[in-house]
Amino acid sequence: MENNAKPALKTVEQFSKDNPAFTQSAMRNIIFKAESRHTSKGVIQGNGLIESGALKRLGRKVLIDETAFYEWIDSQQSGVI
Repeated sequence: MENNAKPALKTVEQFSKDNPAFTQSAMRNIIFKAESRHTSKGVIQGNGLIESGALKRLGRKVLIDETAFYEWIDSQQSGVI
């Protein structure tokens, strides 16, 4: 039997409510920095959140895959605590 479980997708507001360590403004900042962007100093690389599959976009709506987001956080750890 195949595993057809759908990811738990949440809006920024829902995600922040369920995960109080991440405020809405903090999440919007992380999402803003997800894509590479051009500045007067050159290109600033994105943080890898999009490549991880944690963000889904439907037009202007941004949905967060909670499981993939936490996997992305784990991948950001360099072994230093």
